[in-house]
Amino acid sequence: MKISARNQLKGTIVDVIKGATTSHVRIDIGGGAIVTASITNESAEELKLAKGQPAMALIKASDVLVAVD
Repeated sequence: MKISARNQLKGTIVDVIKGATTSHVRIDIGGGAIVTASITNESAEELKLAKGQPAMALIKASDVLVAVD
């Protein structure tokens, strides 16, 4: 697979929580960090996502915001 996204975080799925229309997929990327993605239930089913499965979080954004107190 080739993809243009440069932010590619490899990890392991720790949860797939199905909602009414979207699923929240939690991926452990190591070092105590977990990335959560919201995807359609249809996509989660097509990808056959399951706990313990290796996966990659791909992050593509035009802006990164920073906030401080």
